[in-house]
Formats: sequence, C-alpha cells, structure tokens
Amino acid sequence: MTQNDSFDRWQARERDAEEMIPVIGRLHRDKGVTVTVHSKTLVNKSTTSILKAHRAARQVEGEELSVAETRPVLRAVVAADPGPSRIDLGMLLVGFRADRRGLSVEEYVAEQLAPVTGANKAEPSGPRDVVLYGFGRIGRLVARLLIEKAESNTGLRLRAVVVRKSGDNDVTKRASLLRRDSIHGAFQGSIVVDEGNDTIIANGNEIRFIYAGSPDEVDYTAYGIDNAILIDNTGRWRDRAGLSQHLRPGIDKVVLTAPGKGDVPNIVHGVNQDSIAPSERILSCASCTTNAIVPAVKAMEDEFGIHSGHVETVHSFTNDQNLADNYHKADRRGRAATLNLVITETGAASAIKKALPDLDAHISGNSIRVPTPDVSIAVLNLRLKRETSKEEVLAYLREVSLRGPLKRAIDFTTAKDAVSSDFIGSRSAVIVDGNAAIVNDDNAILYLWYDNEFGYSTQVVRVVQSVSGTEVPALPAV
Repeated sequence: MTQNDSFDRWQARERDAEEMIPVIGRLHRDKGVTVTVHSKTLVNKSTTSILKAHRAARQVEGEELSVAETRPVLRAVVAADPGPSRIDLGMLLVGFRADRRGLSVEEYVAEQLAPVTGANKAEPSGPRDVVLYGFGRIGRLVARLLIEKAESNTGLRLRAVVVRKSGDNDVTKRASLLRRDSIHGAFQGSIVVDEGNDTIIANGNEIRFIYAGSPDEVDYTAYGIDNAILIDNTGRWRDRAGLSQHLRPGIDKVVLTAPGKGDVPNIVHGVNQDSIAPSERILSCASCTTNAIVPAVKAMEDEFGIHSGHVETVHSFTNDQNLADNYHKADRRGRAATLNLVITETGAASAIKKALPDLDAHISGNSIRVPTPDVSIAVLNLRLKRETSKEEVLAYLREVSLRGPLKRAIDFTTAKDAVSSDFIGSRSAVIVDGNAAIVNDDNAILYLWYDNEFGYSTQVVRVVQSVSGTEVPALPAV
C-alpha cells in the first residue's frame, strides 16, 4: 500500500465518521438515545474520537471495527425508532456478524432493539432535578456529566449548587473552575455567568448557586426545585443522622460521594444498585477505590471463587494532603504531597464487605499516596478457590468488560506501554491491565487502573440515574 493509498483510506473513514456525528446528535437530543461502541460513548465526540473508539475495539475483538460497517448499523437504529436507551453499535455489529439466520442488518437491529421500540418504547418523560451540595473536585466533574446528560432533555438536570460564599465575584470564580481544569481540560461547551442572579448558564442549562452555611438554611422549593436528588460532595456528614439534614422541602433523596457509615448503604454501580429499596432516601456511592476494586472482586469471585486477598492501592494525592510540610491530624498526610510517597490507610478493603455481603473471603488493604494529581492503581492479590492460568483469567475479564452487568464498570487494556495518564477521563470504574497480570496456579495478581476523579464521578451519576428512575436500558442485551 502506498502512502497515498493509506491517506485516502483515512480520509474515507473520516467522511464516514463525519456523517455519523449529526445522526448520533439527533438520536441523543430528540430520542434520549446514547450511542456507544463497546461502552465508549460517541455522543458529542469529534471525528477523530469516533475513529479512535472504533480502533479501541482491537482490544476486545482482535480487529479494528470499520466505521463503514457501523454506519449501516446506525442507520438501522434510526429506522427502528427507539426510545430512551444506550445502544452499542459495536455489540450490534458483532452479533450481526455471528448471526446465521440470513437476516438483513435492518431486521437484526430491529429484533435486538424490540425492548425499546414499538409498543415497548418509552417516550422521554422529562428530566429529574439534581442539586449539588459542595463544588470541589468531584462536584465539578459530576456537574460536567450532568450538563452532558441534560442535552437529551431526559434523565437528569442540574438545577442548583449549594456552597458557602467565598467572597466577591464568587459565581464568576466558580464558573472559571468549571470552565477550565488543569487535569481534565476545558469544559466542552459554553458557560455564561449571571452574577446578578447567582447563576451559571452552561450549554443552556441555568444552574443557580445557593449560598448557605448548613442544610437547614435552604428551602429548595423557593427556587422551583422539587422531588430532587441531592448529591453531597463535602463528606462532612457520613451517617444517616447527619445526611438526613438534607431532606429539606424539595429534596427526595440524598447521595453521598464518600463511604457511608453505620446503616447507610454503600452502592457500587454494576454490582449492587439493585439492592436499593425504593423507600431508601439516603445512600452512599462508597469511595473511588471501592468502586475500582469491588467490580473486579465480584468478577473473580463469580468465576474462580476467592479464599483471601490483599489490595494495595497506589493513589494520587488529594486535597486533604498538604502541598508543603505542615500540621495535619493524620501523621503522614501532613508531609508534602508532591514530594513524597505517603503510606496511609484505606477503608476500601473493609468496604468490599458492605457491597458484597455474601463474600466469605477476608481481604486486607493499605494505600500509598504518590506525587501524581490523578489516576490511581490497585494491586489486587487474590488466593483463588481453584487453579487457573493467566490466559483463562484475562480471557474471562475481557469477556466481562464486554457483556453482562459489569461491562460499564470494567474496562480492559492490553496496551504494553500504558501509564497512568493514559486513563485520565476514563468513564469506567476500573481498567484491568492485561499485560501486568500475574497468575500462578491459585494465585492471581491483578493491576487495576482507575481515574479516581472522573471514573468515580461517572459511577456517582450512574447511581443517581438508578435511584431516580432515569436509568435507561442498555442494548443489545448480552
């Protein structure tokens, strides 16, 4: 193949991807449909990002997906006229290739999308109000995700943020933090500040900033907010009594973005969100590390059984550490975060039992904070109940990342040169590093990358979707 041939093929793929963009946008905006390729969203993505998502299929399918092949699948999706849902073009294409009944792509796609088409189609019911209490690292990333969700006019809509006023031009300064992020880059869209009304308008969404020193100072109905989900990003209260303070007029449920204490349910989406009682009004999304470890532990327990284990997390530094040596209530966390490896405790191991109460294995844990601002890795050392091989473990985990309830939580990579910064912005709770895994007989050591900011924020939004009744079916069902 000549250089010109290669360039011509690239341009042809670009044209195919460009033609998909408006179709994907209309499905999302008008129908509440999120189009993905092997769980990677194509909504609001550039031509190059769509092509990269197709290339990433080599990790799971052994070959790159062709945009020329997924375009007809996308056209068939449009023809099926689905209701709100997540539709995976990659999985539809793989299923169509394997089907031996002689169906056309239109017939096959219509069959797979039957749960959300025709008489089964649910029309968009309008968004559910969400309030953020606190606007720190996780709060701002959750805000970005909620603004993205609002574009489909279904699901969730961020209505307000509750903070303590920091001084003059408070809304302008907070808008700047939302607009630009040193780790995650610029906000994708438009942000306009209305200082007079304490409001940020992000991609057309009006977000009111409410200034209060405590939950009991706010009547949310005074702002037109009703039946809302409140997400507490402060971590100030972690038990039921403290979090119950948020159950003010206009607030229906409270979701904590930190490990809950006492009888507060700790939820890891993909694992135990179905255990939430409809009457439950207070719950926790556990920690970022718990969200990374639990799906992998669940997957390994289901297939191989676990006798015991230990997890060591190598975690990026966080805002509770000091930039320079200074007083801190924790002994080691007072030392300069950007200059030291800092041994510290983690509650993630004990939190596994809360998310997986039927797990009879004891798993211990510890943590080391390191001088990187984002993306962490957990080293999960398991003694299994049966002997296996590295090939079997990795083939199984690759399959789990593609099909079943854990596919959105678990991603999989075989990139030989992967490093932590490669996973900034990952929407998975955890990414299994296939090349780093070590398996000897009944001992398996897994290296699990996770974006402890964005990946966790994505899990938080998924939990909120689940408890708010706005979670949509994911198709094809595999």
